[in-house]
Amino acid sequence: MDAALIAVAGTLLGVIFTHWFQGRATERTATLARTEQLRQERIATYSAFAGAVVDYRHSQNDRWFRALQQPGSEEAEESRHASYRQRTAARQALFRVQLVCDDPEVRRLAEAAFVDSHCMHEAVDEADRARRSEQAKEALAVFIAAAAPGVR
Repeated sequence: MDAALIAVAGTLLGVIFTHWFQGRATERTATLARTEQLRQERIATYSAFAGAVVDYRHSQNDRWFRALQQPGSEEAEESRHASYRQRTAARQALFRVQLVCDDPEVRRLAEAAFVDSHCMHEAVDEADRARRSEQAKEALAVFIAAAAPGVR
């Protein structure tokens, strides 16, 4: 009788420990899966943002050049409207960065990259436009460097 009681107690203890260890393993697996999913989402979001900012900077340059060459022309107006569309796309990409990023500094750098691209069409001459363009490129590079550790 004592042997049977010891066997039942041992079996129950084995079941309890097995259940506990399996629960912990399941939690770890789920946490790893969530972490990897968030990492993949950040890679996609940060890449899309960088692409949108590059396109926006390009449209701002085009807008500036067309306004300089033919102020008030149909091409200059179309370029201005194209830059508005690119700004909207870049702002939407910025919102996605703000949603998936939990680092306030990276969010601030994303905002700075967007703003620096925005101000390019206000350049007063070619040297100012080139300086602003370089500043926008640098702001984007700083954002990417800050965001990269979060996706490794």
